[in-house]
Amino acid sequence: MNKKNDVVCDCDVIHSEIVNEVRLEMPQEEKLYDLADFFKVFGDSTRIKLMWALDKKELCVCDLAVLLNMTKSAISHQLRSLREARLVKFRKVGKVVYYSLADDHVKQILEKGYEHINESRGNNND
Repeated sequence: MNKKNDVVCDCDVIHSEIVNEVRLEMPQEEKLYDLADFFKVFGDSTRIKLMWALDKKELCVCDLAVLLNMTKSAISHQLRSLREARLVKFRKVGKVVYYSLADDHVKQILEKGYEHINESRGNNND
């Protein structure tokens, strides 16, 4: 049963040219699964907070733990997920490990997502 606000196509016409055109441009199924897994990493608010902080400054685990009021162990666990997804990178200086966003693509995804949620909610408040 459809709700009043559902938008449903009520036609029996198949636009085969369009369907075929899109089918030709669809990536391989494996690549789409990889893309879905990539976006799953963004589905955790702690990881988003970490990426947001790292978008602003390069930080070490201790600084991130204080900033987010979490244990170093919890921060390290989340950073491991972000490293495995190639969203953050690190560099060592002596015993200190500094983290930053992996590249400008990650920065753009994060910032565009934030821009999108603000425009869809009708405000641009930080």
